[in-house]
Amino acid sequence: MQTALPDFGRIAACIEERRGRFEAFYALLRAYNARFNLTSIIEEEEVYVKHFCDSLAGMDLFPAGASVAEVGSGAGFPSVPLMLAREDLSFTLIESTGKKCRFLETAVRELGLKAEVVCGRAEDLARGDLREKFGVCCARAVARLDTLAEYCMPLVKKGGLFIAYKGAGEMETGRRAVEILGGGAMKEISYDLPRGYGKRTLFLVEKARPTPPKYPRGNGAERRSPL
Repeated sequence: MQTALPDFGRIAACIEERRGRFEAFYALLRAYNARFNLTSIIEEEEVYVKHFCDSLAGMDLFPAGASVAEVGSGAGFPSVPLMLAREDLSFTLIESTGKKCRFLETAVRELGLKAEVVCGRAEDLARGDLREKFGVCCARAVARLDTLAEYCMPLVKKGGLFIAYKGAGEMETGRRAVEILGGGAMKEISYDLPRGYGKRTLFLVEKARPTPPKYPRGNGAERRSPL
């Protein structure tokens, strides 16, 4: 499992090479945020560092050509920057809020992204056709790690990866949940964002075996009573 620290010099160069596409996404974000309140971070420098650079911190962790589910896509982080930088990746964007789904659909259409937007809850969708379908499931700033694992792990097929973008270390609080849900090796990558914008953590979990059929529990149990 690759666990090198993010190379923000290379990430900045990647954004610069695709500046027109990143600028188009930023313009969409600003326009829709005025109506839909997608993110509290909207000033250009903060968006480029806290959203774009942070999303791309994990870009080398996704296997070539991976089919990826993103849980709680919101304003499209990390998925949209990842698709702008890695055209080999395809995404299923899972979001339960209608107005955010409409923004994501617009971004996918106008930026020509390889993505499908699914408006629904991960805990419901993971009991249907999306169960253990994806090579990777990722999420950013959605829930604490033990709760997030129950949303994401059932979507990952055996041998795939769960990648969680987090603000601070939660390794021990998430370890039990990961084991129950079929996880194997678990790694933590901590890093500092450029320009002093704070510390972040990436968690990587290998899916070692199928998730037991009883998970996810649904009806809010994942948040009320984390594993």
